[in-house]
Amino acid sequence: MNFPRPKRPRRLLFVPAALAALTALVPGALAAVPTELPEPEQGLNLLVVGLDTRKGVTAEEKERFRLGGQGCDCTDVMMLVHVSAANDRVDVVSLPRDSLTSFPADHRDRRTGKVHAAHPAKINSAWAEGGSSFAVETVESMTGLDVHRYLEIDFRRFMDTVDRVDGGVPICTAEPLKDPSTGIDLQPGTKRVAGGEALQYVRSRKADGQMDFGRIHKQQKFVVNTLERLREGVLDDPEQLHDFAAALRGTAEAERGISTGELLTLAARLRDLPPDRMEFATVPVRGFNANIEGVGSTLAWDEEGAAEVFGRMREDRPLPVAGDVAPSTIPVGTYAPAAGASLICP
Repeated sequence: MNFPRPKRPRRLLFVPAALAALTALVPGALAAVPTELPEPEQGLNLLVVGLDTRKGVTAEEKERFRLGGQGCDCTDVMMLVHVSAANDRVDVVSLPRDSLTSFPADHRDRRTGKVHAAHPAKINSAWAEGGSSFAVETVESMTGLDVHRYLEIDFRRFMDTVDRVDGGVPICTAEPLKDPSTGIDLQPGTKRVAGGEALQYVRSRKADGQMDFGRIHKQQKFVVNTLERLREGVLDDPEQLHDFAAALRGTAEAERGISTGELLTLAARLRDLPPDRMEFATVPVRGFNANIEGVGSTLAWDEEGAAEVFGRMREDRPLPVAGDVAPSTIPVGTYAPAAGASLICP
């Protein structure tokens, strides 16, 4: 599915929304960082991806946290974040990794050097074939939105960043959660986790019968609960705050990659943003497509529902409510946006 691309605005606000919302809550914490930045015209769009790669992970960590096996070097997490032009609302829309897309002709595969004809593919293979720039272009083509900034996080960086949160990040479940693939084994209630266990949690998709949709929901909950924990400690310490942002950003070069300085500078613009001004959703899906040779099982977006979601983001309006989008043939995949405050663990 391809939507018409709007004209790129001249002035943009570059910020990774979740972290910026977190880091901006302490007055004076960013006093040493420049804050004179141009105002956005229709708000900011940031693409956050999580890479399935074990680079830098030790053998002991692979065994302890069930990280063995071969990484796909693809994007198993894709979140499109929109920050309103008034800096008073953040919308996060997850894009399931198995979403069907089509890669254009004359694209050169960075792994093999081969120039491909146009072909169907899963959205998560865009990074594998063409790196960050191709991932950005694919998301822009599918949504009709400009991606202004990009942030990618691999297993190593995710664990290191979470480990910088003193006392860990709370995760909670109403039912027992046991996933033989990731090794996560939780009883009902709330538990604080460090980097390795946090990675097991956000990777889990075989414990609750909700497939990748359940994993997406866990990832969104984890973002909100990390926000709450940072309010309790990291935000009070400018040096620790900078170290957290630097760990999240890493050193990898990427197309339109956000910088540590941009993370901190633009965080100041969202200092008054509470969790209930963040909304999380998954792009509306119609159901599963028939298997495609060489691609496998894929998800079909609900074209009308997706157009409504991305149209509102493009116009800098709130996401549509659940009743405005037709239900999916996959019940757990039905569009159901949730306010950030509702995702906080007790």
